[in-house]
Amino acid sequence: MRILWKPFGFLRRLLQVECCHPNELISVSVLTRRTLVTRLSKAPSIFWLGQRQGFSTMPEIEASIRDTELFSPPSDVRGMTKLDRTAFKKTVSIPVLKVRKEVVNRLMRALKRVALQRPGVKRVIEDPEDGDSRLIMLDPYKMLTVDSFEKAEFAVLEELDVNPQLSEYNLELTYENFKSEEVLRAVLPEGQDVTSGFSRVGHIAHLNLRDHQLPFKHLIGQVMIDKNPGITSAVNKTSNIDNTYRNFQMEVLSGEENMLTKVRENNYTYEFDFSKVYWNPRLSTEHGRITELLNPGDVLFDVFAGVGPFSIPAARKNCTVFANDLNPESHKWLLHNCKLNKVNQKVKVFNMDGKDFLQGPVREELMLRLRLPTEEKPSIHIVMNLPAKAIEFLSVFKSLLDGQPCSNECLPTVHCYCFSKDANPAKDVCQQAGAMLGISLEASSSVHLVRNVAPNKEMLCITFQIPAATLYKNPALTGENYEEPSLKRQRTDDSFLEPQITSDS
Repeated sequence: MRILWKPFGFLRRLLQVECCHPNELISVSVLTRRTLVTRLSKAPSIFWLGQRQGFSTMPEIEASIRDTELFSPPSDVRGMTKLDRTAFKKTVSIPVLKVRKEVVNRLMRALKRVALQRPGVKRVIEDPEDGDSRLIMLDPYKMLTVDSFEKAEFAVLEELDVNPQLSEYNLELTYENFKSEEVLRAVLPEGQDVTSGFSRVGHIAHLNLRDHQLPFKHLIGQVMIDKNPGITSAVNKTSNIDNTYRNFQMEVLSGEENMLTKVRENNYTYEFDFSKVYWNPRLSTEHGRITELLNPGDVLFDVFAGVGPFSIPAARKNCTVFANDLNPESHKWLLHNCKLNKVNQKVKVFNMDGKDFLQGPVREELMLRLRLPTEEKPSIHIVMNLPAKAIEFLSVFKSLLDGQPCSNECLPTVHCYCFSKDANPAKDVCQQAGAMLGISLEASSSVHLVRNVAPNKEMLCITFQIPAATLYKNPALTGENYEEPSLKRQRTDDSFLEPQITSDS
């Protein structure tokens, strides 16, 4: 097929099309819509699309380009439970722009907005009919006609003397060219939720599948491995987190069964067995936030330390750290990670129940450090990251210490994590924490919204200084000699919670 063009300013008008017979020239102006489509349908897989003002030469082709299912896998993969990659082959028609090969690089910078973006698809290919030309693949949703070019794009086309008329190209798509969400949406029952996100823990993709997704679990696992470089194992949680050791049962859906993994977070490296310890990559920003609150020389008590995401950054900041976890596996990997990050001389590691840790090592250190001269007293922070139960441990602070209270500015600061399903989560956690301490915290605490865990369930961190009247058995400072510590309240329109949502996904 050959097209004859007549220049008309920058845009060029389609004058004549030679179809079927070399000597039979047919004027577009006298072609009916049906005649034009019928003749062009007999042409090779690449042919020119032209447009005249108020007249679309290829309405049927434009309609197919607008089809929202253009880049969806074939419909017959619906219900597939065992992945068959060969079943995803599909041919689609997309617009292409023919250009001289020497201007491709300059032109691609100008056409970023409309260039095709598909996994594994080259945006520039050789013209099968002209070795000196290239075809630039364009996004069919953005390029419906020649007039879809923006003014700046037209200017570059004119500068490089590129004909703006579009061609249609039959592109064969395979499994490799579809995104994971597109594959799963085509396979799972229509209208059902699609799993396209997961928590990445080193080489492991951790999914939380819903009941309707379970018949497709092995296919979903394999798709996650296929579509995410570096992922070699996909697992699904099969039980809730055990509040004792903070781990959960999991099933390997696809890939290798090796759960020993290495992760990099905030420039620190952690190694552990994911099947035996707690690790949540969505808390990366929160780990960094607490570290920023610390100053060199501070003391940190990490009551539920896990494998060290609070303790190790604090130690690297030249803080003195006491880290504890009841889980023997977490204790083992905490020791390992302290050595791995070269802070083992700055972290004292314990393997105790949280209550015993507070009543033993924490109490002893507080008694020693709070008796130092005021100028030598460090700032003390206590992190309690066990959101399901940490609030219950706050009662341990009641009358924990003997002797005379220290000055208010030296009292320990607690960062306690918790969950809330209340309509006003900040107020809820304040009331919960206050009830455990036997005081009101509404005027002397701040609440930080960490993340949304589930619909109507928030994870929060309440921060407050332990009042001397609570911490000491017989506080002697009263009246004008004792002032209740307070923290600036963070407010929003409906509460004093100022959300600071943090997430790595």
